[in-house]
Amino acid sequence: MHESHLMRDGLVLIGSALFFVLLFRRLGLGATLGYLVAGAVVGPQVLGLAGNADEFIGFAEIGIILLLFIVGLELNPARLWRLRRAIFGVGLAQVVVCGLAVSAIIWFATPYSWAVVLALGLPLGLSSTAQVLPMLQSGGKLNTPFGERAFSILLFQDLSIIALITIVVALSVSVGGQADTGPSGWALAGLTVAASLGLVAAGRFLVRPLFNMIGGLREREMFVVAGLAVVTGSAALMEWLGLSTALGAFIAGVMLADTPYRHELEADIEPFRSILLGLFFLGVGMMLDLGAIAERPFFVAGMALALIAVKTALIFGIGRLIGMGWRSALALGLLLSQGGEFAFVLYTQAQAGNLIDGDIASLFGAIVTLSMVATPFLMRIEQSLRPSDDDRTREEPHEEGSHAIVIGYGRFGQTVAQMLIGAQVRVTLIDRKVDQIDIAEEFGFKVYYGDGTRMDILRQAGGANTKLIAFCMDGEKVTPELVASVREAFPQAQLMVRAFDRRTVMTLGKSDVDYMVRELFESAIAMGREALDFLGMEPEFVDELEESYRDRDRDRLEAQTASGDLRAKKDTIMSQRDARRD
Repeated sequence: MHESHLMRDGLVLIGSALFFVLLFRRLGLGATLGYLVAGAVVGPQVLGLAGNADEFIGFAEIGIILLLFIVGLELNPARLWRLRRAIFGVGLAQVVVCGLAVSAIIWFATPYSWAVVLALGLPLGLSSTAQVLPMLQSGGKLNTPFGERAFSILLFQDLSIIALITIVVALSVSVGGQADTGPSGWALAGLTVAASLGLVAAGRFLVRPLFNMIGGLREREMFVVAGLAVVTGSAALMEWLGLSTALGAFIAGVMLADTPYRHELEADIEPFRSILLGLFFLGVGMMLDLGAIAERPFFVAGMALALIAVKTALIFGIGRLIGMGWRSALALGLLLSQGGEFAFVLYTQAQAGNLIDGDIASLFGAIVTLSMVATPFLMRIEQSLRPSDDDRTREEPHEEGSHAIVIGYGRFGQTVAQMLIGAQVRVTLIDRKVDQIDIAEEFGFKVYYGDGTRMDILRQAGGANTKLIAFCMDGEKVTPELVASVREAFPQAQLMVRAFDRRTVMTLGKSDVDYMVRELFESAIAMGREALDFLGMEPEFVDELEESYRDRDRDRLEAQTASGDLRAKKDTIMSQRDARRD
């Protein structure tokens, strides 16, 4: 019976999500709002077709963990260090100023005590990482200065969970709640540092050797399993220590960001992240307490509106103070104006400490959810406000903005890549041979592990922004279907192909390739010229002979490609019969 209910609930949730997401995308309102409305409609407050929302959202929070892991993969330690002032300066200012300002509004709008007001207001200073980061990623804005400021604030918000839990515990004790609700703030901070250092050490001495071994086996399924094991293991360690699971996943991503396996991991984890994050928003919609809204509709709507307005205004002010233009600062305020998913965690903590009761938690949970529902509409305003030249101030270099992607770093790819690098072109290198990657690293080259013929790998490597994609692998791995897919996905990129032999050129001859060369053609001609020189031939005669050979070969190849017949124009080959006639 339990299994049948599980399958039924799954069908109802996925079916409703599919319907509403397609509908809201068609209306231009985004997928997030579709998930929220789908959850509210099938949840216990409306149709009651789905099961326990609390259990469901607990499972779906894995999507947030995977999201933070992928974000960590995009921030290597050097770049994270560069953002330290934005994280601990701007992020701290946002959390403190917004949290206290919202608490002040609650103080004037309700009869609650100061302890309850702080327990309710400080969590509302946090924003929704689960909503904001996917929007920045999908829009290609995460690695711009605007996106980095938004990310820095969100990262500090995640870090501040530790301090906020400690504050809630202290407030619970101050009003006569549970005296033993967890470790002190100093203990939590010490545990955080120790656990973070432990994860970094594990990444260097355990995880990377593991991926080296899996890379040698070339089993994609094992990469998926290993990637999920690293994420869940890091998050489970943090949960066991009473810390933020999202922080654990983020550190796991950072410790793998500077390894050759970054793009492969991003591509393999991304589908799980997308699905589970959608389920998370379904769960938030199911938890929307329509009864609390119906009982006090003006209070809930007014508080949600006040929350959005106050956070927008304050973040706008902070943005102006750090030198942002007014349009960018206002866009940042709108982007981060909603309440966040971690407010539910903190309200649960406050309820466990007898600081607030279930009715208050439901009421303010509805305020948070309503502000999240408003976010897709605010994003439309934010996108119109954000300056279009924001991307042009992107700091260099970034793999995400690669000018060229070279796939295959063997003998052929090395020459192509080094000529590009010598011309100061930013290059992302991809190869599947672990030994080759290790050797390249000894010579100072960063080569990422992955199958460069996979579209998801190319996207993670920056295919949407690159100007050139060069397939330099040996063998017959490039097909007309692959060329068509790459051309459709990345129309701005010039495509270059190393063809294995004449048959490969014939196969790809009608494909939309900008440049193609047979891997041995030019070197064989060079050796033929040298052979003629050794035999004492005149340089002018050698030049004429080379030109004649190239003309014959080109005509024959065009005829072969057009007809598909390898024997087309075979009489134009310079054969021994021609030598005897001469």
